[in-house]
Amino acid sequence: MALSGASAAYGDDVSDPTTEQRRGLLLGAAAYAMWGLFPLYWPLLQPAGAVEILAHRVCWSLLTMVALTLLLRRTPQLRTLVRDRRVVLLLTAAAVVIAFNWGGFIYGVNAGRVVEVSLGYFVNPLVTVILGVVVLGERLRPAQWGAVALATLAVVVLAVDYGHPPWVAFLLAGSFGTYGLMKKQADVGAVESLTFETVVLLPLALGYLVWLQATGDGGFASHGVSHAVLLVTTGLVTAVPLICFGAAATRVSMTAIGLLQYLAPTLQFVLGLVVFGEDMSPVKWIGFVMVWAALAVFTVEALEHHRRHLRDAAEAVAI
Repeated sequence: MALSGASAAYGDDVSDPTTEQRRGLLLGAAAYAMWGLFPLYWPLLQPAGAVEILAHRVCWSLLTMVALTLLLRRTPQLRTLVRDRRVVLLLTAAAVVIAFNWGGFIYGVNAGRVVEVSLGYFVNPLVTVILGVVVLGERLRPAQWGAVALATLAVVVLAVDYGHPPWVAFLLAGSFGTYGLMKKQADVGAVESLTFETVVLLPLALGYLVWLQATGDGGFASHGVSHAVLLVTTGLVTAVPLICFGAAATRVSMTAIGLLQYLAPTLQFVLGLVVFGEDMSPVKWIGFVMVWAALAVFTVEALEHHRRHLRDAAEAVAI
């Protein structure tokens, strides 16, 4: 997610780099931990269906993001954004994509497929790499190709065990990878971009909620005050991890962010097994171990490449 100019927006003080880096790691860990614990939250919103929950999330997120835009004084950046036709088109497409991602996540959790949800976010870094090759013409190094091949084989193994492709995992990995690509190309701040995206989605979301209430199928006022309050909190649940992530991204390296991102699917996987009691057959274990091995290869190679790049740069300066 692009965070240009975020440092000023979040009021960062980089006078003590060590302290700021430690704070950034804690904020990043908090963001990914919250995303990892989301499977505990969405079932609380039942009996509302996945689409109704998604619609509430869009509407209440908009109110939250508008408040944040004003509080963080990002209104000038938002005005600049809407005057750029290319950025508007990119973020409009990104809004549609993230709606599928949010909806797929909510559906997967409430349908008892938390382990499959975690699979989607485990393979997301590899999907992002593939998108970079296909869309941006980037080149993969041999070890990266090996990781992609191993992950592809793992998905085949899992599809055989499921009896069908893991569609929820595909939807989450593909949509989030595409979303990240669009945000990278748009290159605007996190707060104003998400504010714009929720504005794009608002007519459909609000229209759907009004239609549900008119037909007597809406759950907002039908299951007590506590249920209505929980639906309202979907805005905060969306915004708080975003703020933590935005603050972390200005303080730590992208390498650190890349390592922290595995925290969320790890927590989701553990929740699927321990809290929700989902079944893991021996073949599923084999498939997941293959995915983890692919991620290990990918991560170690990326870290080594980063170190090598820094060493070469230092030697060039010394010369």
